[in-house]
Amino acid sequence: MARYGQTFKDRAVARLLPPESAALELVAREVGIGPGTLQRWREDAQTKPALGRAWSAAARLQAVVTTVALPVTGKNAWCREQGIYPGDLDKWCCSATAALVDPQDARASPQATRQDRKRIKELERQLLRKDRALAETAALLVLSKKVSAIFHRAEDE
Repeated sequence: MARYGQTFKDRAVARLLPPESAALELVAREVGIGPGTLQRWREDAQTKPALGRAWSAAARLQAVVTTVALPVTGKNAWCREQGIYPGDLDKWCCSATAALVDPQDARASPQATRQDRKRIKELERQLLRKDRALAETAALLVLSKKVSAIFHRAEDE
């Protein structure tokens, strides 16, 4: 009995699942594996959550474009056919929209920028103060160890 690596199985099953959805017999002939084995691999893959089956960026965008005009019932039916959740489709839509945002729109207002700079300065001051306190504490610790080492040596003699 032949053993196949997980990446080989994943590639073969990916051809069977959406968005490609190739015919089982066609993939079986191309990869040289029996249709029964491929069917079992596909069933195993479908029991895994949808996150285990990765969609390419182009396929996600195509899915968003395809379903954007559908009514809710049509979108849900499409999602069931493709094996994804409508929530995943909504996330893909949001990420596609976010990717298309103009950089000018994403900038913060001058007032928010001013407040951020003020907050950063305050945090830097606190950090500097704490660094100095830590350095002083470390120096005192080193000195106390040296003093105790000197006096213990003097008591031993």
